[in-house]
Amino acid sequence: MNRLLLSALVLFFSTALAAAQLLPPHKDNLFAYPGLLTVEDDGGYRVVDYDEMRDINGRDQTPERRVHSKYISTGVRREQHDLIAETSAGKVRHIAVGTSRRASVIVVYLHGQGGSRRQGADDFTFGGNFNRIKNLVHNARGLYLSPDFSDFGEKGAAEIKALLSIYMRASPAAEVVFACGSMGGALCWRFARDPDMAPRLGGLMLLGSLWDGDFTGSAAFRRSVPVFLGHGSRDSVFPIEKMEAFYRSVRKAQPGYPIRMVRFETGSHGTPIRMTDWRETINWMLAQ
Repeated sequence: MNRLLLSALVLFFSTALAAAQLLPPHKDNLFAYPGLLTVEDDGGYRVVDYDEMRDINGRDQTPERRVHSKYISTGVRREQHDLIAETSAGKVRHIAVGTSRRASVIVVYLHGQGGSRRQGADDFTFGGNFNRIKNLVHNARGLYLSPDFSDFGEKGAAEIKALLSIYMRASPAAEVVFACGSMGGALCWRFARDPDMAPRLGGLMLLGSLWDGDFTGSAAFRRSVPVFLGHGSRDSVFPIEKMEAFYRSVRKAQPGYPIRMVRFETGSHGTPIRMTDWRETINWMLAQ
């Protein structure tokens, strides 16, 4: 084979692999799913073995309050800032971790009812999973944001969009991945319908959240934006049967659509925030 052609092929595949694995490893063995009970749809639908005694009591020094130290790396706090942005929608308080210019990716966590920007930056709760995403994004030279917002409707969406407009201008090549916990999903689905936001979306993560029966008519659906659904089988807020029906409806509307669902067997409303494998999910999204 021609040496120049061989070199070009090596460069191409190396670049493709790097793009597919944008988030480098960080404590992968500790945060891997503990076991698969069921796998369907070529891995699109998985049932994960969740056990409260193992995954909360065994993982936390103080259950649901402070994780054991081996799960976290707090040096990332040096790259964390509690900020107030002056935007077209008013002042928006937010926590930012990582690089604010020429970021490789922008990951945004939107909290649920009763939450705040601090939830998505707490190193010790939810089994250290927020500490992991901060480290993953920082190590990839990306930007992680956890903002406050007024509500889960038009005003809140305007605040988040205005905040993101600042950071997206500073990182014009970065795709945006939204991770929406519980009611924060209402904002996820709003951005899916927003024709201005859809071209920048790298993925939507719904964590113990709600579904959108109109998603297949959205700008994000037309652009095949990847969707991840993480849900506890014992979620008392949003019944898992309805989320599973939503998953099936999207696959039926467009076979092969990039949508995945992980059912945490016996898990409750907050389980997906604790247990979702950020690295596996986001790297899959960005590889689509």
